Amino acid sequence: QVQLVESGGGLVQPGGSLRLSCAASGITFSIYAMGWYRQAPGKERELVALITGGGGLPTYADSVKGRFTISRDNTQNTLYLQMNSLKPGDTAVYFCTAASTYRAIEIGEGYWGQGTQVTVSS
Repeated sequence: QVQLVESGGGLVQPGGSLRLSCAASGITFSIYAMGWYRQAPGKERELVALITGGGGLPTYADSVKGRFTISRDNTQNTLYLQMNSLKPGDTAVYFCTAASTYRAIEIGEGYWGQGTQVTVSS
């Protein structure tokens, strides 16, 4: 019954912006830490950003720091990832994840969405 549904992916030119959303159901959203992972073809899964249940301690991979912003709206049970100044290296499938602890997010032991494709290309 736990469901995480990502949306907002697509094709964007380098330097452009995209906003991903993750709609959650089946969990008490406000007490779950959440995060975004991405995986590009031939590459290992990478933790992009994570955030506590209350919206604190946003943390980012060095590769996206200063360009991406993770946030959440606990009244809408929705997680967001605002991606600015996109680069071709950001091309990947982006996955939403939720877990009862911050640590579980970090080690990939949470619930997962189906992923949404982000392609950065001219």
